[in-house]
This record gives sequence, C-alpha cells and structure tokens, in this order.
Amino acid sequence: MLLTLLTRLARSLGVFLLVTIVTFSLMYSNGPGVARATLGLSATEEDVQRRMVELGLDRPLLIQYLDWLGGVFTGNLGNSFFTGEAVTSALANRVPVTLSLTIATVLITIVISVLAGVAAAYYGGWIDRVVQFFASIGAAVPPFIVAVILVFAFAVSTPLFPATGYVRPAESVTGWLTSITLPVIALLVGSIAGGAAQIRGAVLDALSRDFVRTLRARGLSERAVVLRHVLRTASGPGLIAFGLIMIGLLGGALFVELVFALPGIGQLAVLSATAGDVPMVMGGVLSIIVIVLVVNFLADFSNALLNPKARAR
Repeated sequence: MLLTLLTRLARSLGVFLLVTIVTFSLMYSNGPGVARATLGLSATEEDVQRRMVELGLDRPLLIQYLDWLGGVFTGNLGNSFFTGEAVTSALANRVPVTLSLTIATVLITIVISVLAGVAAAYYGGWIDRVVQFFASIGAAVPPFIVAVILVFAFAVSTPLFPATGYVRPAESVTGWLTSITLPVIALLVGSIAGGAAQIRGAVLDALSRDFVRTLRARGLSERAVVLRHVLRTASGPGLIAFGLIMIGLLGGALFVELVFALPGIGQLAVLSATAGDVPMVMGGVLSIIVIVLVVNFLADFSNALLNPKARAR
C-alpha cells in the first residue's frame, strides 16, 4: 500500500510540473507583449523595456519559472500587475467560494445519484427509463443555460433568491445558503445526470457477477446482498466517477460564477485574462491544478483501497 501511495504521489507531482511548465511558458514567453499589456498600446519601446526589467521579464524563461515555482512552495505567487494585490491574498478570498459550490454540489450529487442509480439498476422497468430519460436531458443542457433560466425564473420573475452576489458563511449562514442555492442547482443538473448513469452501470455490472448469485443461493437477504456486497463492489468505479464529476464541476463553476457574479476562481481567471494580469491568471490556474490533482489522487487512492486489482496499476 505504501508503494501505491508513493506511486500516486509521484504521478501527481509529474503532472503538476508538466502542466505548470506548459502554462507558464505560454503565459510568459512573450515578455514584451506582457509588459505592453500593463502599460497600454501607446507605450513606447523604451517604456516597454523598462517595464520588462521592473517585472523581471527580461530574464531567461527557465529562471522565471524556477522563481515562480519556489514561490509556490513558500506561499509567494507575486502581485497583480495592475492593482499590486498579492496573488495569494486574492486566492484566499476566492478559492473558498468555488470550493463551497463544488463541494456542496458533489455531496448532493452523491446522495441523489446513488439512490437513483441503485434504484434504476435494481428495479429496472419504468424507474430505469425515468432515470435514463432525465440523465440524458441533464447531460445535454450546459450549466450556464440552466443558470440563466434559474435567474429569470427564481430571481427576476419570482424574487425568491438573489440574482447575483455571495454572502460568506461567517457573515450569515442563511445568507450563504441563499446565495449559493441557484448556482448549486445549476451545477446539479449535469452532475446528477452523469453520477446516476455511472452508478447505474456499476451496480448493473456488480449484479451480474457470479458472487451475487452465490450469495442469493446461500439464502442471504436481498438487502444484505445489495448494501454489503453490491454497493461495495460498485463503490470503486463510483468514487472514480464522482472524482471526475467534481473536476468537471470546476469548469462548469467558471460559467456559473460569471452568471451569478460570484467572486470565485473562475471569475478571477476570466477577468485577469481579459486584463492581461498574468500573475493572477497563473494563480487561478495553479489553484485549479492543485484541486484537480488532490481530488484525482484521493479518488484513485480510495479506489486502490477498495479494489486490490487497482493497486497494480
């Protein structure tokens, strides 16, 4: 098991280095262009060269990356080119917003998807058809379209929830729940569709195994067969599926944050990219990479704990 843990950690570190090197190179390879973006199109060449020196963009790209990588491990990701705000400070305020959306969505998705997927696989018939029908619809509708519909229906036409804004839990738990209700629902439509379909497939596969027929032949109750054995067998693929769903939610959260004007990572990345604020963009990208790798590692390692065959991969 220790070897499995070290293998997963080494793989995650390799992916982290590869993605950050490519992203950093794309962001910083054009030093004059980055410097000019902070000065405006009317800046002279002398101004651009002076600004490059101020920002350290005149150094070799590898040296810049190593300095940035060192800052990652010391908590210093630089400052905004425009406001001077520390990137770590901006992320500290915005990462909890995105995480609150994705974690709340994943928890609700797990509960509903497991119930719907198990019921569809075990009972079949009209329950299976209904689950598959709604799963198809949910998978076909993008989150931002659902978000726009929700804003019009429950914030504009019938003002039950705020259309924009975010209240932190420390300020008001009720206000926080109210502010994330519509964004979470917008993300739930697609995530439940994917989760229910994956759980249904995993449970169907488990129910078709020989050990299930053996357990039934021994007189074990259906409840025990499903809860103790079928769900345990299906839990490995289910964990991987929910890990991928959470990773996908990060992309959906970007659009949802824009629709509801939520101060999360997605909004920060889009606004910073539009303005050419490269350190802020790199900070947003770093946050997403770390979240993705942590979620993927936990899902992969949990699957290895539940499924000995996965430890060899």
